[in-house]
Amino acid sequence: MSDARIIIGGLASIGVAALAGFLWFSNGIHSGASAQAEDTSGPNLVIEVGGSVTGRIVIDLRPDVAPGHVARIVELAEAGVYDNVVFHRVIDGFMAQTGDVQYGKMGGDIAMAGRGGSDLPDLKAEFSALPFDAGVLGMARSADPDSGNSQFFITLAPAPHLNGDYTVFGSVIEGMDVVNAIKKGAAGENGLVTDPDFMAKVTVEK
Repeated sequence: MSDARIIIGGLASIGVAALAGFLWFSNGIHSGASAQAEDTSGPNLVIEVGGSVTGRIVIDLRPDVAPGHVARIVELAEAGVYDNVVFHRVIDGFMAQTGDVQYGKMGGDIAMAGRGGSDLPDLKAEFSALPFDAGVLGMARSADPDSGNSQFFITLAPAPHLNGDYTVFGSVIEGMDVVNAIKKGAAGENGLVTDPDFMAKVTVEK
């Protein structure tokens, strides 16, 4: 996969669509955290965050809703490829995006972070009725609904304009305070983060 991004509300234009990796957002999205979700029977994704903030995020994965997406993130996490991948785009009051295993590794040139993915094929969309509340795990994609691969995002606040258009495949059950503390990007750069925080270690608890 390449050119992974989220295009929200039809805001992409000829000029900005070429800026790969961007998550576009509309006005009127307000920050605020809801209660953390309850743990279901699915496996848990555990992210140890490093950088300007340290801590542990636990995400309850939902194979009952998006089995293909859960299987993909579990496969990549168990292979260790998410370790040391940066949160390359973080928009205050909206979301934190990471998961570019191709271009987003700490210690390398991350200038292209947001444009890459894994060497696995892109995923078919698994849209559902689950809403994008705060702390929801969603799959990043391009304009093609079936272009999700390795990049994902965690919402910092409710984002109802994403409902039904992006795949939900988990929710934060521990560490929402850590999610909210992840270093934000510049508003003028649409959340692009300089010296970003990163996923130091990503594991799966079944």
